[in-house]
Amino acid sequence: MALSLKERFERLGPTRAVDRVTSGSPAVFVLRIALDVARLKPIDAAHALARRGMPMLRAKRAAEALLQDQRVFAELPMVEDVQAVMADMDACGVSAVLLKPDLTVDVRALRERLRLTREQFAIRYGLEVETLRNWETGKREPDNTARSYLRAISNAPQEVERAYSTVRVIS
Repeated sequence: MALSLKERFERLGPTRAVDRVTSGSPAVFVLRIALDVARLKPIDAAHALARRGMPMLRAKRAAEALLQDQRVFAELPMVEDVQAVMADMDACGVSAVLLKPDLTVDVRALRERLRLTREQFAIRYGLEVETLRNWETGKREPDNTARSYLRAISNAPQEVERAYSTVRVIS
């Protein structure tokens, strides 16, 4: 005899409602399994993520990815307090570190630190001179991609130059 939908759900056992955070700001965290794997509670971790506005399916997949890859980047839409997220994740056996993207890049200071003119900097890293001028004078702000590229240049200028200027020889 076929079971009704209600009976099938009852066989699955009780479900737990997610008490969502009502206010906060978006934030991105890097999640890693804590040193003591025996403390890991992936279901509780998924609930803690869903509590901060992450859809339950995505939270479940993040917990599964954490088990497989040992590290996950989690974008949470509603973080009430960074310390509260870290404490909740720690209780689940997960280490949570807030990822703080550097929102501002001082392009002029970077260029001057490398002792390059605008033209030299632009040629070396494949940028437009006018774009650099706009960034340096505050007329425009670099977008997310440009900020990431500028941070890479700031952290490893020779490596970025080498990667950008690699020439393939066709034989």
